[in-house]
Amino acid sequence: MSSADTQYLDMVERILKQGYYSNNRTGIPTYKLPHQIFQFDLEKEFPILTTKFVAFKTAVKEILWIWQLQSNDVRELQKMNCHVWDEWMRPDGTIGKAYGYQIRKYKQVDHLLDMLRHDPQNRRMIVTLWNIDDLPDMALQPCAFQTLWDVSDGRLNCMLVQRSGDMGLGVPFNMTQYAVLIHLIAQTVGLKPGLFTHVINNAHIYENHIDAMKTQLSRRSQAFPAPRLCINPDIHDFYQFTIDDIALDGYQHLGKLPMEVAV
Repeated sequence: MSSADTQYLDMVERILKQGYYSNNRTGIPTYKLPHQIFQFDLEKEFPILTTKFVAFKTAVKEILWIWQLQSNDVRELQKMNCHVWDEWMRPDGTIGKAYGYQIRKYKQVDHLLDMLRHDPQNRRMIVTLWNIDDLPDMALQPCAFQTLWDVSDGRLNCMLVQRSGDMGLGVPFNMTQYAVLIHLIAQTVGLKPGLFTHVINNAHIYENHIDAMKTQLSRRSQAFPAPRLCINPDIHDFYQFTIDDIALDGYQHLGKLPMEVAV
């Protein structure tokens, strides 16, 4: 059984048993717990759920759209046959000054890569999407909004801070796509992937997702081992990776669990 399944299902159980029931801006009540944490050693295992199908390629396309293309234009994502942002697309085709816009505005990826190469013990290696001045002009204020980076003993470590985590739909994507991102950046700067720590301030389960979550919990004993992430070893420029350079070997899963997104 993969560490991703173990940690994720344990968190889901905690939320269902101990969670605080409340309403929120979507109008669909949730059970929530604060300050939930995953931690994975990416040298040992790639984190993706096997107790349900996670659309790996879709998750990777989204993270490349944000971090590599540095785009806020949903139409660019649609060209990749990825529609995870369609519900938030504005009439101009964008999500406002959110996500990739903030990375491009301050050249945050370039600054991060430069520090990793030339000042790897810098304790200020932070990429943030939480720009207070621009928050009013965002279709959705960033959920996974900040990463903090560290280099120790030739390993690239990253902490992802997420203000709000939809356990049914968003979190399985987030844990997988940021693990891929760490692998890509590590390969770019000549490091090994290290610890990936994922901190969720408000980890919640929507009321209309509970049945699907219980079905997933019932699959615990059937979980598969983690697959292996395969990245084209010849690419060392972060901006040259394509979706075809990133794949999973041996991804087994127990099938889809449909859930409606809360907008």
